[in-house]
Amino acid sequence: MNSIRVRIGVLGLALLTGFATPTTATAAGTVPSPTVEEQRLDKAVPQEILERSGFDDVAPRLTRALEKAGSYAQARRIVIQEGSALWRRAVDRAQGRGAAESERREALPWKGGGGRRAGLARDDDRPLYWARLGMTREVRTWEPEFELGDQQRTALIDALERTSRGQTDVRYPQHGKGLRRVLVTGFDPFTLDRDIRISNPSGATALALDGTVIQTAKGPARIETVVFPVRWQDFADGTVERTLRPYLKQVDLFTTVSQGRVGRFDVERTNGAWRGGFPDNDNISRTETVPVTDPASQPQWTTTTLPYKEIVAANTGRFPVYDHTEVTEIPAGGTDPVVRPDGPTAGSTARAGGGGNYLSNEIAYRATLLRDRLGLHDTLPGGHVHTPVLQFGTGNTDPATGTVTDPEFLQNRQDIITQVRAILTVAVNATTAG
Repeated sequence: MNSIRVRIGVLGLALLTGFATPTTATAAGTVPSPTVEEQRLDKAVPQEILERSGFDDVAPRLTRALEKAGSYAQARRIVIQEGSALWRRAVDRAQGRGAAESERREALPWKGGGGRRAGLARDDDRPLYWARLGMTREVRTWEPEFELGDQQRTALIDALERTSRGQTDVRYPQHGKGLRRVLVTGFDPFTLDRDIRISNPSGATALALDGTVIQTAKGPARIETVVFPVRWQDFADGTVERTLRPYLKQVDLFTTVSQGRVGRFDVERTNGAWRGGFPDNDNISRTETVPVTDPASQPQWTTTTLPYKEIVAANTGRFPVYDHTEVTEIPAGGTDPVVRPDGPTAGSTARAGGGGNYLSNEIAYRATLLRDRLGLHDTLPGGHVHTPVLQFGTGNTDPATGTVTDPEFLQNRQDIITQVRAILTVAVNATTAG
């Protein structure tokens, strides 16, 4: 993700885009229209992904539950329950605990056309993404019998977003001598207008690794994961800090993960305080300094504390892994951006970190800045890892004619997931005392 709306109200979206969002005024308050991201849900590919995965029942189940809600409190309990259930269902599916459902779907005719369509691979992150959008669209456009204020609707959507992303599901054992704790983040698919079939290997990795234990030379390490949206506004609203802050003092290592360059992994050495403006999943752009609390003390750059030398030197899998040090800066006293292959110079202003100036750079910047503000720079290994781009097979690259999956696509995703696990194993080995 080198080149997110949770609380964008109607007025906020109008200010961001220059266009008012149609709404419906009812006795229950203002009912906003679906977002740009939610509107893609009705296209053929998302519908196929939902049906082939069996996740086409998620939004209808939420709809039926909300029909029985007689108050905001009841509605909130429902969205929390259903959001949490979606996350656990996606994790279970990715880790092979959804075999019965997968086999059932493979035996059913596909409604989108003649013949039968096999179910999707279990480690696919796309059913979670599209099912969540079906749920948020239902809550956004819901017209209950009771009065539902705009702030209450926003709070319902926020609760649904957080629970269905695993952000409220991080669970480390309270006991367990010698157990290391690792926190990993992933992202939703993005650039969907370019290719709506796209999957994000970082999100797939989060599902595959959540709650798993890796065995290292220095004992077991439990991995907990969360997923973030690809929307500028969510990051400005503090979703990264709100999610990670409770855990950074508990864990032994963390890494944010996103999709990066073709054919390679990168451990990003430096992160920059700049948003480059690439459109997000709601087609909103932001070009500005990364907005954080206490901007007066905000640094232009933060750095990784992951053991990048050991990670790069290890044989972790099929893809090469690089210590990526390049940044783009405006030098002190200068006015024009300059690419620096070996990191920033003193007093410079950030224009791109090693991970670019999109949301992968921003999550790395925010997570490592939070680490530093908590006084953990010298004690907590953390940073950002870019995975290879998840590519479709030869002959299946045209989104207008291609299929939603193919053998090479499946192998690429599995290899990336396996290699992230190996990278984490190396990192834990390199950073914990014997």
